[in-house]
This record gives sequence, C-alpha cells and structure tokens, in this order.
Amino acid sequence: MSLLDDVARRDDWRCWVCDEPVDAARSVNDPRGPSVDSRTADRKAKVVERLAHRACNIRKGAVKVVIAWPDRLHVVEPAPLIAVAERLERKGGRELVARCPSRRDAQEAADWLVDRFSRLVPGLPVTASVDAGGGQYLVALSAGRR
Repeated sequence: MSLLDDVARRDDWRCWVCDEPVDAARSVNDPRGPSVDSRTADRKAKVVERLAHRACNIRKGAVKVVIAWPDRLHVVEPAPLIAVAERLERKGGRELVARCPSRRDAQEAADWLVDRFSRLVPGLPVTASVDAGGGQYLVALSAGRR
C-alpha cells in the first residue's frame, strides 16, 4: 500500500485518466477506488506510475488511453492529448492542438489545456497561445525541453 499512498499523494489524489478526485477511503476493489497505473502500454518504457480510478485503469486496459476533451469546450478537430504530451515531453517545441470558432472558446480551451497538462505531465512547463487565422482561432501548446 505504500506505493499507492506515495503515488496518490504526489498526484494529489486525482485520476490521471479522467482528472477527477480519487477517494482515499474507498476500497481498491471499488470502481472509484484508487489504483496505480503507468501512462503507457509499452512495457519497455521507463515511466512513472500514476494514480487512476480502478475503473479508469481497467477500461484503459493495455492500450493507450484517450484523454477526453470536456464537452463544454467548443473545439474543432481536437488533437489526441497523450500523443501531444509525449511529443512535447520528448522534444519540446510548439504544437497546434485545436481550432475554435471564437477567441473566447479558444481561450477557454487554452486555459483548460494548461491546467490539464500540469497534472498530465507534471514538471513539464506548458504554455498555451491563441492565434487568429482563416476566420477561426488556433490553440497551440508550447514547452521547452526538459
């Protein structure tokens, strides 16, 4: 249990998959209970364990997880966030992640992304920018190399 407690404290008792709180008082056998997971299906990769709800961990299985964009955000062609996180973590740089119909929608998406990436890839300083282009607004994430 010490690994679970250590991982959970480091992740502030939030599920890395769904980004919802994990109840420490629930049984590890409960679907909303805590479990330890790695962020990748690649057994050779050296990744840090992450906290996940048992149900999120089981649903994910041995495949790459898909981080859902919230329904409240108005985005067109949202990028798959795990792939974006892996590229930014590996090489840094700037990557376009969504198109939005208004500047307000784009700013809401940018703010959500910076907050979500702070927990998805702890320690990677990610910033977001909103740029007008072609009658729409583009949301880009940037990160320096670690």
